Amino acid sequence: MASLNVGNLGEYLREQRRTAQLSLRQLADAAGVSNPYLSQIERGLRKPSAEVLQQVAKALRISAETLYVRAGILDERERDELETRAVILADPSINERQKSVLLQIYASFRKENGFEDEPVNDSVDSADGEGRAAGADAPFSTDGSAADTGSKPSKPSH
Repeated sequence: MASLNVGNLGEYLREQRRTAQLSLRQLADAAGVSNPYLSQIERGLRKPSAEVLQQVAKALRISAETLYVRAGILDERERDELETRAVILADPSINERQKSVLLQIYASFRKENGFEDEPVNDSVDSADGEGRAAGADAPFSTDGSAADTGSKPSKPSH
């Protein structure tokens, strides 16, 4: 694990807190941490846990991943990938199957460009909850080309 860059993190937190027009006490209350502890984080004297960073990020309404990068917990490229995946999963305009297909395509493009990802979860338990394999009805294969689903149009019955 990388060593924590708490000075940079503290300065960044102070800047975000001031931008949000929150006092140290208000942010500490909203994040569920003590006022002195938050002050020590801002001054670079304490190394907060990922959980504390997540609470502070939520209170500031900023990305927890951004704080993880600032603290040296998460690599910037990992953050970008996580944020991209989170945006896809949070999009209310597409259904769960479409989200799953997009994530598969995204992973295949990253792999093609030399960024090895963890394997995409092919079970849809986390996507649509219906137990089908992710992308089972996908109109595209993972390389972005049209998938051959093997199904033929049904003929209307008379």
